[in-house]
Amino acid sequence: MNSLFKRLPRNRLAATRRSSRRRLHTQPHPLLATFSRLCVEGPFPAALALLPDLASAGLRAEPVSLTRLVKLCVRHGTASDGRIIHRHVAAHGALSQGGLFVSNSLVSMYVKFGLLDDALRLFDGMPDRNVVTWTTVVAALANADGRKEEALRFLVAMRRDGVAPNAYTFSSVLGACGTPGVLAAMHASTVKVGLDSDVFVRSSLIDAYMKLGDLDGGRGVFDEMVTGDSVVWNSIIAGFAQSGDGAGAMELFMRMKRAGFSANQGALTSVLRACTGMVTLEVGRQVHAHVLKYEKDLILHNALLDMYCKCGSLQDADALFRRMPQRDVISWSTMISGLAQNGRSTEALSVFDLMKSKGVAPTRITLVGVLFACSHAGLVEDGWYYFKSMEKLFGIRPEKEHHNCMVDLLGRAGKLDEALKFIHEMSLDPDSVIWRTLLGACRMYKNANLAAYAAKEILKLEPDDQGARILLSNTYADLRQWTDAEKSWKAMRDRGVKKEPGRSWIELEKQVHVFIAGDLSHPCLDSIVQELNRLIGRISALGYVPQTEFVLQDLPIEQKEDLLKYHSEKLAIAFGTMHAMEGKPIRIMKNLRICGDCHAFAKLVSKSEAKVVIIRDPVRFHHFQDGACSCGDYW
Repeated sequence: MNSLFKRLPRNRLAATRRSSRRRLHTQPHPLLATFSRLCVEGPFPAALALLPDLASAGLRAEPVSLTRLVKLCVRHGTASDGRIIHRHVAAHGALSQGGLFVSNSLVSMYVKFGLLDDALRLFDGMPDRNVVTWTTVVAALANADGRKEEALRFLVAMRRDGVAPNAYTFSSVLGACGTPGVLAAMHASTVKVGLDSDVFVRSSLIDAYMKLGDLDGGRGVFDEMVTGDSVVWNSIIAGFAQSGDGAGAMELFMRMKRAGFSANQGALTSVLRACTGMVTLEVGRQVHAHVLKYEKDLILHNALLDMYCKCGSLQDADALFRRMPQRDVISWSTMISGLAQNGRSTEALSVFDLMKSKGVAPTRITLVGVLFACSHAGLVEDGWYYFKSMEKLFGIRPEKEHHNCMVDLLGRAGKLDEALKFIHEMSLDPDSVIWRTLLGACRMYKNANLAAYAAKEILKLEPDDQGARILLSNTYADLRQWTDAEKSWKAMRDRGVKKEPGRSWIELEKQVHVFIAGDLSHPCLDSIVQELNRLIGRISALGYVPQTEFVLQDLPIEQKEDLLKYHSEKLAIAFGTMHAMEGKPIRIMKNLRICGDCHAFAKLVSKSEAKVVIIRDPVRFHHFQDGACSCGDYW
């Protein structure tokens, strides 16, 4: 080194020595250097353990290092560790030295540990706050249960403090808008500051409108977009699906595809649920093609499996179930319930046995599916076995859903007195669902006295429940007790209650056609009636006779036959046979339980036309083929 200095000119030599002394002077203390490295690389416990050593040596860590330590704490530490860091920086001046930088990281830390009140105490003591500070607290309050109004108040305080909200602030707080008026005001604020065109703000606006049930408001925000964005497309699709507008969700999904955007897992799951509700299998199969790129997404595959089961396509469901790279208890439970709902109860119980052999522990949902399988196959002894042993074998205490399944099991088997005894001896208080299940069984077996008792129990719990009155009046009508039926109908008329008409719908070329009992307004009506007459002629040769006892009105036979003829499922079946494709079943969805006459009609049409007809009612599927039904005439 000295020889080198000797060769340098005098002025350069002096400068080099000054630079060398400056480097020696600014060299960080070894303890600080170690601390800084550990805050970047970890391990966290080692970095945390150095805080007392720094304090003893009178050393102050750089704000950047302390912020990194806080982030490490969130990932690998606990709330207690976070408080240790907070006390250290407060005691040794790091909050004043590093100011906002360190304070903001601590506020965020408390929020992420779920310690919102600690975050607010720190927030209140901060001399300075910026948009990051305010936004962290506003977002935390907006996401906390019961504190959404507080989030809105903080937003107002933020603006009074002279801090302008950014896109993330608005995105966070929009979900806290609990009324249309507040949301409209917040929407106007985003427009005023020019942030309404931000993709995340727009997506949050759509979500907020959807949560309030304002589909038109959400659609309006979406339609104002100058250019599309996949985030917003996915948001609007999910919103429509979750709000129950399956048709709207699917229409938007088709538009999204045509616009060249790809759907994310959330949107695909939403569309699959929409397909499930609408029983639009062909659209569901198109969604399946998009699911293939998410090969290991279990949630998405479970939604796809559920869609196939609830659209009555067990062949597709079984193929998917076998190919799934992994299965969880939801996968198994979905398959068990799907088989049971489609009339394949024995197979459902076999899958349950296979599930247990694979070491997968059932949940309460699984056992609801198992008891449903027993109920809809009349397996009374098996149902009792599973119900009585579920706590002992699986540690699952029977809940109301399981008790309801048992009432359904006994009721369907005609054991009405045993079902009533079971209800009275339940360890839980029976709810209206359980009494309604018994009432449905009373109607099936025409027990008017017990039906009246069940209906009174329902009305004690839910005085405005009109379904109970309708079921009771139908029970009286089944028994031709017209005076009692008329009393029930009059009571409903006085209350302004109208019976829900039977509706059936069928998908054809990605369009859903809806038929309503007695409604002859379909544009293809003439052709449908002609086809219906042809079918009735064909099945009459096989022994079909209209079962007029299913018309719950005191009318002449001819009028009863005419009413039966135009039941919604008959119209849908006729429309389906008109457009049936070779090798493809006719799939129909119903809003009400299929009546006995339509059930007989569908069985004979499946034989005369050599077609598979699948009808889904609110509870189960009926697969009609070769003159027989998968329910075994037990529904």
